[in-house]
Amino acid sequence: MLADRWKSVRRGLALAGACAAALAAAGCTAHPVALKADPPTAAVRGATRAAADKARPAAAARVRFSRLKAADGSVITLAAFSGPVRYVLHDGSQDPGPLAWAVQAGPKITGPSRSRLLAAFNGGFLMKAGAGGYEQERHVAKPLRAGLASLVIDASGKARIGVWDQTVPVPGEDVYSVRQNLWLLLSDGKPTAISYLWGQWGATLDNLEYVARSAIGQNAAGDLIYAASMSTTPEDLAWALEHAGAKVAMELDINPEWVQLDAATRPGGPLKAEIPGQNRPASQYLTGWTRDFIAVLGP
Repeated sequence: MLADRWKSVRRGLALAGACAAALAAAGCTAHPVALKADPPTAAVRGATRAAADKARPAAAARVRFSRLKAADGSVITLAAFSGPVRYVLHDGSQDPGPLAWAVQAGPKITGPSRSRLLAAFNGGFLMKAGAGGYEQERHVAKPLRAGLASLVIDASGKARIGVWDQTVPVPGEDVYSVRQNLWLLLSDGKPTAISYLWGQWGATLDNLEYVARSAIGQNAAGDLIYAASMSTTPEDLAWALEHAGAKVAMELDINPEWVQLDAATRPGGPLKAEIPGQNRPASQYLTGWTRDFIAVLGP
């Protein structure tokens, strides 16, 4: 029986050899057959994505500076914040003041926040100016008012600008802090009609049109953009923020004593006063300040 099997094998080999010879004589070449692999499972796909995400460098928290010159000669400094930044509203020692006993973010930046500090800039008008409400870390210093421009910071440190009870807060948003100040300067990417009426944007020194002013805007990606000058108008701020890509914006504080931007090139780095001619030193928010302000922290 073994001999019969061996004969069968030899006949098969001979037949295969004959077929190969015939193909070669005809000018044909044998090709390997492609085998279709089974698609990866969900677990394999998830592991692949996780490995790719781990290998991809994490986005860095950064601030990008630029300056624009308006048609009337005003020079506006812009600071655009991007990456995994977190915003913190700080209470001033005098204004709002009464919250000092209840909140963690007080008149100066200290401890772990200092090592993560990318920038800090001024808040809005004094509470007595009646320009809107103030809430910090869920403690209310002055009731929030519907219809006013509001910088809303949620519990994760993300910020959003809108009109209170209209576009902010969004459903389900975990509101942590809110700084209101007058009305919108920019809406749907265009200056509002009232932005051209400089007398509607707060009392200025000597009732001058061109004074120190500041504003904060937000672009379509959700990044905040701070704008300020030691001599400008609300209209110029709106124009500069529109040019910088902001879709919505609100005015912050005005007059030279209060307009201030201090920033570092990296979180925790040395601070530099960024608005040409600003009155206060770059260390002011580290040593302590009388007014509320916003800190920008890296991860």
